[in-house]
Amino acid sequence: MQNEALRVLKENKGQILELWVEKQAAESSFDTFSHSEEKDESEDFVKSFLEALNESSIEDVNAASFEKVHETLMGISISRAKRGFSPRENAMYLFSFKESLLQILSKEISDPKELYESNLKISKILDNMTILTFESFVKGREEVILRQTDEISEISTPVIRVWDEIVALPIIGTLDSARTQIVMENLLQQIVETGSSIAILDISGVPAVDSLVAQHLIKTVSATRLMGAECIISGIRPEIAQTVVHLGIDLSNIITKATLASALQTAFAMLKLEVHKKRAIN
Repeated sequence: MQNEALRVLKENKGQILELWVEKQAAESSFDTFSHSEEKDESEDFVKSFLEALNESSIEDVNAASFEKVHETLMGISISRAKRGFSPRENAMYLFSFKESLLQILSKEISDPKELYESNLKISKILDNMTILTFESFVKGREEVILRQTDEISEISTPVIRVWDEIVALPIIGTLDSARTQIVMENLLQQIVETGSSIAILDISGVPAVDSLVAQHLIKTVSATRLMGAECIISGIRPEIAQTVVHLGIDLSNIITKATLASALQTAFAMLKLEVHKKRAIN
């Protein structure tokens, strides 16, 4: 019984691949990547799967011979996740392969009992592999999300040189431990590169300040001072001021200003600089 199913599948390798690629084409627009890449990827999997399929492994979904197949499948799933495929598209990738196998078996095996048992065994193997694709797909998406989070953190913490010896860092969004680390690294690096003696942290874009956010700000100020630069915090709105007082947070040793413009004026005064409006020449 098993020998017949194995013989049919191995002898129809080319037909299985062709049928599978056709089914994938019907399910996907191939906008994400080329049709040739899809076929090459599928061909590698078909070859790996049929080589692993034997009289022993067809009875055991966790057979050792499937280890290479699982590795190939997990690599494909992670790759597809990174290329933007949806969970449904990723699941249909293997479901369409199962349909192709069962379609070939139905065509070549005439004995109903033998066909039923062969279909059942193949289905169990591929259903188990489908579970692996979901796990791998989630892992791939998590990697994408982590990479995007890092990129967004870099973009959302730009250090701007606003004047000689003055840099400003506008903070948008909530400060957490990980982001505070990025803020400090970027700020300290710019202080070294520009030789700045004053750094302005503008928190106008921070939605709320609690004790944890305040502690992160204090740490950033302390790190800045260790580099020999003074730090000014701007963007202290009335509601933030009330919250800081209510929480009993001591910011008395830190220069704070309501606006970035006010902070810049203070920085000029500290550097003994004056900015005058140029008079129009008649």
